[in-house]
Amino acid sequence: MKQLFFGKITVWFVFIIVLDWQGAWAGKPTSVKHPVYVLVHGAWHGGWCWQQVSAQLRATGATVYTPTLSGMGEHQHTLTPAINLDTHITDIVNLLVMEDLHDVVLVGHSYAGAVITGVADRIPERLRQLVFLDAVLVENGQSLLDVHPKDIQAAFAAAAAPSRGLSLPIRPSASFGVNDVALSRWADARLTPQPYRCFSQPIVLRNPYGNGLPTSYIACTQPALSVLKVFAERTKHNPNWSYYELATGHDAMLSQPAETAALLQRISQR
Repeated sequence: MKQLFFGKITVWFVFIIVLDWQGAWAGKPTSVKHPVYVLVHGAWHGGWCWQQVSAQLRATGATVYTPTLSGMGEHQHTLTPAINLDTHITDIVNLLVMEDLHDVVLVGHSYAGAVITGVADRIPERLRQLVFLDAVLVENGQSLLDVHPKDIQAAFAAAAAPSRGLSLPIRPSASFGVNDVALSRWADARLTPQPYRCFSQPIVLRNPYGNGLPTSYIACTQPALSVLKVFAERTKHNPNWSYYELATGHDAMLSQPAETAALLQRISQR
């Protein structure tokens, strides 16, 4: 009886394995690991600017975070002279740690190119790749001001003077290539002053740029911001970078959210 009992168990065990094997070869669905995105906004903006892009990425099954940096957006009431580039880098590092995020596609728009560069330098093990959306590229020891022409540096310093160096006044969304009247009005209502020390503080990198992570650059070309053309050209002809273009203005996540989301999805799959 004992031999018969164990014999039946063996037969059923083999039968289950065969069914599972047949199901796999018959195209049985397997679990798919969806990307995790952290989308970091640029100067004067907030997490709000990613609403349409994040909705489209989530519709594909992705997990998406759109944090607002200290002193900006809904956190504008917390703006103090202590907020600088390091503060914003720490904002994103803390998000990754507290949410226990891994294998992250980290996207930085405009000014946030400096932010995600600092994050990669500190905590690369939690990241899959870096995506610079029409962003500035700052090397070790450089500040955001350093990578701008002298006349723009002087203009920024003069603009920050009335607040005693606390912040840069709001720039209208039209200057970022947002031409739709209704969309521009919506964005202008949400733009907030930019903490000035985020532009004046040099970045400190302890590792090579990108810290060994795959890096992609997306240039917004219609119209292209003149100050960013140098970064687009640098990455376009560098074999260590993947280069892409979007035929829209600087704020692609507002003017072309569907195309921006589709391109981010494509980049995340490479």
